[in-house]
Amino acid sequence: MQAVSAMPFAHRAVDPTDHILIVDALYRFGAGQDLSDRALFESAFAHDAVLDFMQPAKRLGVDLQVFKSRTAIADAIFAAIAELDTTHTVTNPRITDYDGRHATLTALVEAQHLPRADHTRHLLLKNIYRVELSRAVDAWVIDHMKIDNVWMEGDAKVLFPSAG
Repeated sequence: MQAVSAMPFAHRAVDPTDHILIVDALYRFGAGQDLSDRALFESAFAHDAVLDFMQPAKRLGVDLQVFKSRTAIADAIFAAIAELDTTHTVTNPRITDYDGRHATLTALVEAQHLPRADHTRHLLLKNIYRVELSRAVDAWVIDHMKIDNVWMEGDAKVLFPSAG
């Protein structure tokens, strides 16, 4: 068992307002998908952001490259969920590094995907998110997001019709 003192945590106290705004970037990522609100979704990312969904995709039988840029990320995600209803639940957000301009966040995210025309099928993912963020003019934004899948249930073809 790892000692609590050996677990990563922000060595500098996180300003309470920043704490809320840092976690809000992850909420905007999920809510933007769930509400089909591309502007809200894009507001979560820096212009040159990177999103790595390679490990979950591989587990689902699909080879993906890392998405690079806010536009590429939004194009790929919104194409994948165009015919889906989704819900994203963010839990256990922890800020593990913070200097007032940059932060690192980890969280558990449960993502449910259902074909809009057939809710008898689904894909439920429980993922660990590792997120690097920076302070922008009016919000904290995601610079780099890595998603690792812990477990899944359901039909991979819901999210990736070509999954094998």
